[in-house]
Amino acid sequence: MKLTIDNLDGRGPRDYTSVIDSLRLPRVKRSLNKPAELRFSLVGSGPDFVVPRNGARVTLGKMNGQDVFTGYLTSAPEFEYLGWGERGPIYRYNLVATSDELLLDRKRSPRRPPFVERSAGDALRQLTEDLLPGFFDQSAVQDVEPLAFYAPDPQKSWSEHAAEIAQRVRACYRALGGKLLFGPVGGMAWSLDESDARFSPSGLKMRSFDRLLNDVTILGRSEPSTYVKDYFVGDGYSLRFYLSQLPFSQSARTLLDEEYAGTAPDPTHWTVNDTSRAIEVSGGKLQVSGGTGTDGQAAVSFVENFELGGAVELQHGDVILSGASDGVLGGLFPDTLTVAGCLAGFRITPNGSQSKIQALINGGTTGPAISTVAGHHYSFTTRFYATEVHRCQGTFHSSAKPGGQGRGGAAIAADVRFVLEVHEIDPSDPGSLVAPSTVLYDDVIKNAPAFCAYALINARHMYCSVAFTRFLQAPDTEVRSALPQSGFRTRLVGSMIEGAECLVTQDPALQFFPQSLPQANELIEVRYRGSQRSVARIANAADIAARKNGSDDGVRGLVRYMVSPPPLSSVDCENAALAVLDDALPTAWSGEYDTWSDFLPGNAADIFPGDAIEVAAPSRGASFRAIVRAVEIDAADLAGDRSRYKIRFADDAAESLAPALEAARVSALFEIPATDLTVVGRNFLPALSNAEVSDVTSTTVSVDAGISSPAGGGFEVRRTDYGWGQDNDRNLIGRFGTRSFTLPRWARVQDYFLRQYDNSNPAKYSRYSTALHIDYPL
Repeated sequence: MKLTIDNLDGRGPRDYTSVIDSLRLPRVKRSLNKPAELRFSLVGSGPDFVVPRNGARVTLGKMNGQDVFTGYLTSAPEFEYLGWGERGPIYRYNLVATSDELLLDRKRSPRRPPFVERSAGDALRQLTEDLLPGFFDQSAVQDVEPLAFYAPDPQKSWSEHAAEIAQRVRACYRALGGKLLFGPVGGMAWSLDESDARFSPSGLKMRSFDRLLNDVTILGRSEPSTYVKDYFVGDGYSLRFYLSQLPFSQSARTLLDEEYAGTAPDPTHWTVNDTSRAIEVSGGKLQVSGGTGTDGQAAVSFVENFELGGAVELQHGDVILSGASDGVLGGLFPDTLTVAGCLAGFRITPNGSQSKIQALINGGTTGPAISTVAGHHYSFTTRFYATEVHRCQGTFHSSAKPGGQGRGGAAIAADVRFVLEVHEIDPSDPGSLVAPSTVLYDDVIKNAPAFCAYALINARHMYCSVAFTRFLQAPDTEVRSALPQSGFRTRLVGSMIEGAECLVTQDPALQFFPQSLPQANELIEVRYRGSQRSVARIANAADIAARKNGSDDGVRGLVRYMVSPPPLSSVDCENAALAVLDDALPTAWSGEYDTWSDFLPGNAADIFPGDAIEVAAPSRGASFRAIVRAVEIDAADLAGDRSRYKIRFADDAAESLAPALEAARVSALFEIPATDLTVVGRNFLPALSNAEVSDVTSTTVSVDAGISSPAGGGFEVRRTDYGWGQDNDRNLIGRFGTRSFTLPRWARVQDYFLRQYDNSNPAKYSRYSTALHIDYPL
């Protein structure tokens, strides 16, 4: 074997093999999804010996050129005085090196937007390019599968990010020889068979133990639950209206605040495609002057996709249109960056020497048009409110569901309300600063796509400047109101400084600002989701029954809180519990195998953590597939180019690679009924998310369920949100078989809870209720 060290002094790599301490030969430690480490000692004396410096590049490899370790010294050598030799004092130098990703770990991770609907491999490639562009060969980085959402934390090192991304998709990474590798765990498999003539019986040590589970409860984060719709009537002086529930809400925060400093758009935020050189940054503004006449050839796009979930406000900026323009501003595109492919945006078209602004919805213009005036400023804003907060299920893996085949990951359907408005400012008229915006579009797009690309500018031919762009996570509460004989309009929820009309307090209450006082008899609708802890309990009823014996009821249970990936709903908790049950086997195996490099399992040239080991040892009653967790290599025969390998392995029952679990962090866990694993995903009906009150009188409330009733089933209505089922009539108001029905009203404030049910035995119900809250004068 050969050890070379490049002290980065301009003289290139030096061969240090001859001065390796024979009493402390090189030892390499590889661990799954962690940097590898090399420890070795040198004995040097005389003027020709160059003491390795901190940061020097180290390579340990075989004579055939195969690298066993590449990396960098992490500190200056520790030295020991050994005595006096013929050429002077002799010292032992103890050194430690860390594999190539050390260069990435020493860099400061830039703040960048979360990855949204990007593959795990693509996210890892981007993190690498952010730190050391073009340095690593990334041709062996596989995509594996999409990440719905991953937020890089600048406090974490590159290797910590790499490990977390790998854990989420059941993958492994390593850095060796300037090359980055990333792929599914078990992508390489080796056979360890005791019938092989090269097998060493004394080198194999194994142990087995019982890790059976058949009743698993998984807890996750708070989830959006009940679909709540509160109805109020203004009296001309009340500013506060009390909500029936505390809304589920993601924290209101600024997602992006771009002011366009420098000479080009920030590459961590924007992707620029500009074949005509029409786009630049100058004077603190994004400047657009021209285009090729073709979609996408002069475009500024956000680097990540947008999830159309919850409530978001997109402020496309203070814009000055300086000439007749053709293109799209602030567009959301599900597929191609074309006018025809735009889901929602602002269409800019020529109008003489100026331009015309209209809403662009599903590729077509709609609603009123604004003719621009030279020198005027235009602030463009898009707000959207989705019926679902999250648009994609989490994905959870096990040995039975590896990377690319995980449980969950399905898209979540949702309707999305879009509000597009323009605020025109005349610099010569101060009153225009506080004038109301013009709403170009306020309506619902049914079954909207879950993810879209965002293009601030898609210029066919545009002449404009943009002063800022801002993305805001808004409260997940939709407020609409209507004056008598008028249509409903959407009210902006948030901070007064942002021009909002109302906010939601912790009471919980809807608080209007004085300048937005609801008028007498103005109808007010508030739509939001309630909140509860996500939880699921999944059992293997057949296994429990088979294990019953006397006083033993057969249950082998577990209650855990899932850390990563975090379950965001009870559906996620179900899939996580199924992944845990996949690997909860009666017999778990772990072990280690010691052998020379000449006799590695399956004639392998090398073995790395993340490889699979197919163990066949009938004499020990063992036949299983395991994953290599760590490899320790001792360069025991340098001259013979041979090493001793210690390979530690375990199957997922013994040492799970599935999501990270910890003790449930709740003081009291309410008892929930177990769902058999054979019916998961088929035991609930859709919620009545579109149910609404259609009319209110002093004695009745008319309801439209939003869908037709299931065949042989109907809609169950209760006074409180519990007791669902055909056997409980305690708080029941009624069961109805038609889409529209009338309910009795007894008081000014009234609550109704709805779920649909079918004709199964027992009947299936919606997972979440719909709550209709009335606060109308009698």
